[in-house]
Amino acid sequence: MLAHQGGWDEILLVLGPILVIAGLLKLAKRRVQRTLAAVDTMPPDTTMVTRRIDAPRAAVYRALLDPAAVQQWMVPDGMTSVVHSFDPSEGGTFRISLTYDGSIDHAAGKTDARTDTFHGRFQTLLPDTQVVQVVEFETDDPAMRGEMTITYRLSDTGDGAGTELVGLHEHLPPGVAPADNEAGWRMSLHKLAALVEDDG
Repeated sequence: MLAHQGGWDEILLVLGPILVIAGLLKLAKRRVQRTLAAVDTMPPDTTMVTRRIDAPRAAVYRALLDPAAVQQWMVPDGMTSVVHSFDPSEGGTFRISLTYDGSIDHAAGKTDARTDTFHGRFQTLLPDTQVVQVVEFETDDPAMRGEMTITYRLSDTGDGAGTELVGLHEHLPPGVAPADNEAGWRMSLHKLAALVEDDG
Protein backbone atom coordinates (compact mmCIF):
# COMPACT_ATOMS: atom_id res chain seq x y z
CA MET A 1 0.00 0.00 0.00
CA LEU A 2 2.82 2.40 0.85
CA ALA A 3 4.58 1.62 -2.40
CA HIS A 4 1.36 2.33 -4.27
CA GLN A 5 0.99 5.68 -2.47
CA GLY A 6 4.56 6.57 -3.39
CA GLY A 7 3.75 5.87 -7.02
CA TRP A 8 0.86 8.33 -6.96
CA ASP A 9 3.09 10.95 -5.31
CA GLU A 10 5.56 10.59 -8.16
CA ILE A 11 2.80 10.90 -10.75
CA LEU A 12 1.48 14.05 -9.07
CA LEU A 13 4.98 15.52 -8.89
CA VAL A 14 5.28 15.08 -12.67
CA LEU A 15 1.73 16.14 -13.56
CA GLY A 16 1.69 19.23 -11.32
CA PRO A 17 4.23 21.32 -13.28
CA ILE A 18 2.73 20.10 -16.60
CA LEU A 19 -0.72 21.32 -15.56
CA VAL A 20 0.70 24.68 -14.45
CA ILE A 21 2.52 25.13 -17.77
CA ALA A 22 -0.63 24.15 -19.69
CA GLY A 23 -2.60 26.74 -17.75
CA LEU A 24 -0.04 29.46 -18.48
CA LEU A 25 -0.03 28.57 -22.18
CA LYS A 26 -3.83 28.76 -22.27
CA LEU A 27 -3.72 32.19 -20.60
CA ALA A 28 -1.09 33.40 -23.08
CA LYS A 29 -3.19 32.11 -26.00
CA ARG A 30 -6.22 34.04 -24.75
CA ARG A 31 -4.17 37.24 -24.48
CA VAL A 32 -2.86 36.80 -28.02
CA GLN A 33 -6.39 36.19 -29.31
CA ARG A 34 -7.67 39.33 -27.55
CA THR A 35 -4.80 41.36 -29.01
CA LEU A 36 -5.43 40.06 -32.53
CA ALA A 37 -9.14 40.76 -32.22
CA ALA A 38 -8.40 44.31 -31.12
CA VAL A 39 -6.02 44.83 -34.06
CA ASP A 40 -8.66 43.57 -36.50
CA THR A 41 -11.19 46.12 -35.26
CA MET A 42 -8.85 49.12 -34.93
CA PRO A 43 -9.64 52.21 -37.01
CA PRO A 44 -7.04 53.23 -39.62
CA ASP A 45 -5.83 56.20 -37.54
CA THR A 46 -4.79 53.95 -34.63
CA THR A 47 -1.72 51.84 -33.92
CA MET A 48 -1.14 49.30 -31.16
CA VAL A 49 2.14 47.78 -30.02
CA THR A 50 2.74 45.12 -27.37
CA ARG A 51 6.08 44.65 -25.62
CA ARG A 52 7.25 42.30 -22.88
CA ILE A 53 9.56 43.99 -20.38
CA ASP A 54 11.49 41.90 -17.87
CA ALA A 55 10.94 44.27 -14.97
CA PRO A 56 8.14 44.84 -12.43
CA ARG A 57 5.15 46.99 -13.41
CA ALA A 58 6.13 49.57 -10.77
CA ALA A 59 9.51 50.09 -12.45
CA VAL A 60 7.94 50.47 -15.91
CA TYR A 61 5.31 52.88 -14.57
CA ARG A 62 8.02 55.04 -12.94
CA ALA A 63 9.92 55.23 -16.24
CA LEU A 64 6.76 56.44 -18.02
CA LEU A 65 6.54 59.39 -15.60
CA ASP A 66 10.19 60.27 -14.95
CA PRO A 67 11.29 63.12 -17.27
CA ALA A 68 14.95 62.02 -17.20
CA ALA A 69 13.94 58.50 -18.23
CA VAL A 70 11.47 59.79 -20.84
CA GLN A 71 14.24 61.83 -22.45
CA GLN A 72 16.24 58.61 -22.85
CA TRP A 73 13.62 56.21 -24.13
CA MET A 74 10.81 58.20 -25.79
CA VAL A 75 12.85 58.96 -28.88
CA PRO A 76 13.16 56.95 -32.12
CA ASP A 77 16.52 56.03 -33.59
CA GLY A 78 18.22 58.89 -35.42
CA MET A 79 16.73 61.56 -33.15
CA THR A 80 17.60 63.33 -29.91
CA SER A 81 15.13 64.42 -27.24
CA VAL A 82 14.73 67.53 -25.10
CA VAL A 83 12.11 67.61 -22.35
CA HIS A 84 11.17 71.28 -21.93
CA SER A 85 8.58 70.76 -19.19
CA PHE A 86 7.01 67.74 -17.51
CA ASP A 87 4.45 67.59 -14.70
CA PRO A 88 3.59 63.89 -14.10
CA SER A 89 0.24 64.37 -12.37
CA GLU A 90 -3.34 64.00 -13.58
CA GLY A 91 -4.01 67.17 -15.55
CA GLY A 92 -0.29 67.98 -15.56
CA THR A 93 1.25 69.14 -18.83
CA PHE A 94 4.44 68.39 -20.74
CA ARG A 95 6.33 69.66 -23.77
CA ILE A 96 8.99 67.70 -25.66
CA SER A 97 11.08 68.21 -28.81
CA LEU A 98 12.56 65.44 -30.95
CA THR A 99 15.24 66.53 -33.41
CA TYR A 100 16.67 64.51 -36.28
CA ASP A 101 20.42 64.08 -36.11
CA GLY A 102 22.76 64.20 -39.08
CA SER A 103 22.43 60.48 -39.82
CA ILE A 104 19.09 60.99 -41.61
CA ASP A 105 19.47 63.06 -44.80
CA HIS A 106 15.80 63.07 -45.80
CA ALA A 107 14.51 64.20 -42.38
CA ALA A 108 11.47 66.44 -42.42
CA GLY A 109 10.28 67.72 -39.07
CA LYS A 110 6.67 68.54 -38.26
CA THR A 111 7.49 71.77 -36.36
CA ASP A 112 10.48 72.96 -38.36
CA ALA A 113 12.89 71.46 -40.88
CA ARG A 114 14.38 68.90 -38.47
CA THR A 115 12.29 68.99 -35.28
CA ASP A 116 9.02 67.53 -34.00
CA THR A 117 7.78 69.44 -30.96
CA PHE A 118 4.65 68.29 -29.18
CA HIS A 119 2.82 69.20 -26.02
CA GLY A 120 0.17 67.43 -24.02
CA ARG A 121 -1.36 66.57 -20.69
CA PHE A 122 -1.78 63.52 -18.50
CA GLN A 123 -5.44 62.58 -18.67
CA THR A 124 -5.38 59.44 -16.51
CA LEU A 125 -2.80 57.98 -14.14
CA LEU A 126 -3.52 54.61 -12.51
CA PRO A 127 -0.42 53.61 -10.52
CA ASP A 128 1.46 50.65 -11.99
CA THR A 129 -1.47 50.00 -14.38
CA GLN A 130 -2.21 52.76 -16.90
CA VAL A 131 -1.06 56.12 -18.25
CA VAL A 132 -3.23 58.08 -20.69
CA GLN A 133 -1.86 61.17 -22.44
CA VAL A 134 -3.48 63.64 -24.82
CA VAL A 135 -0.85 64.94 -27.24
CA GLU A 136 -0.67 67.42 -30.11
CA PHE A 137 2.11 68.43 -32.50
CA GLU A 138 3.13 72.07 -32.69
CA THR A 139 2.87 72.59 -36.44
CA ASP A 140 1.53 74.84 -39.19
CA ASP A 141 0.78 71.82 -41.38
CA PRO A 142 -2.99 71.04 -41.30
CA ALA A 143 -2.24 67.38 -42.08
CA MET A 144 -0.28 67.08 -38.80
CA ARG A 145 -2.76 68.85 -36.53
CA GLY A 146 -5.22 67.36 -34.05
CA GLU A 147 -5.19 65.85 -30.59
CA MET A 148 -3.97 62.27 -30.27
CA THR A 149 -4.59 59.94 -27.34
CA ILE A 150 -1.74 57.70 -26.18
CA THR A 151 -2.47 54.93 -23.69
CA TYR A 152 0.04 52.70 -21.92
CA ARG A 153 -1.52 49.64 -20.24
CA LEU A 154 0.61 47.53 -17.90
CA SER A 155 -0.15 43.99 -16.74
CA ASP A 156 1.84 41.11 -15.30
CA THR A 157 3.17 38.61 -17.80
CA GLY A 158 1.69 35.11 -17.69
CA ASP A 159 4.75 33.73 -15.90
CA GLY A 160 4.68 36.60 -13.38
CA ALA A 161 8.29 37.48 -14.15
CA GLY A 162 7.78 40.76 -15.97
CA THR A 163 5.41 43.31 -17.46
CA GLU A 164 3.32 43.25 -20.61
CA LEU A 165 3.02 46.77 -21.98
CA VAL A 166 0.32 47.53 -24.54
CA GLY A 167 0.70 50.90 -26.24
CA LEU A 168 -2.30 52.36 -28.05
CA HIS A 169 -1.97 55.50 -30.19
CA GLU A 170 -5.35 56.85 -31.32
CA HIS A 171 -6.44 59.67 -33.65
CA LEU A 172 -3.26 59.95 -35.68
CA PRO A 173 -3.30 63.03 -37.93
CA PRO A 174 -3.77 62.22 -41.64
CA GLY A 175 -0.18 63.24 -42.35
CA VAL A 176 1.27 60.54 -40.07
CA ALA A 177 1.54 57.09 -41.66
CA PRO A 178 0.45 54.39 -39.17
CA ALA A 179 3.35 52.16 -40.25
CA ASP A 180 5.87 54.93 -39.47
CA ASN A 181 4.17 55.58 -36.14
CA GLU A 182 4.32 51.90 -35.22
CA ALA A 183 8.01 51.72 -36.18
CA GLY A 184 8.77 54.69 -33.93
CA TRP A 185 6.80 53.09 -31.09
CA ARG A 186 8.77 49.86 -31.39
CA MET A 187 12.10 51.69 -31.31
CA SER A 188 11.07 53.68 -28.24
CA LEU A 189 9.68 50.69 -26.34
CA HIS A 190 12.87 48.75 -27.06
CA LYS A 191 14.78 51.58 -25.35
CA LEU A 192 12.30 51.64 -22.47
CA ALA A 193 12.77 47.91 -21.93
CA ALA A 194 16.56 48.20 -22.02
CA LEU A 195 16.47 51.10 -19.56
CA VAL A 196 14.30 49.48 -16.87
CA GLU A 197 15.78 46.00 -17.32
CA ASP A 198 19.30 47.42 -16.82
CA ASP A 199 18.15 49.22 -13.66
CA GLY A 200 16.74 45.96 -12.31
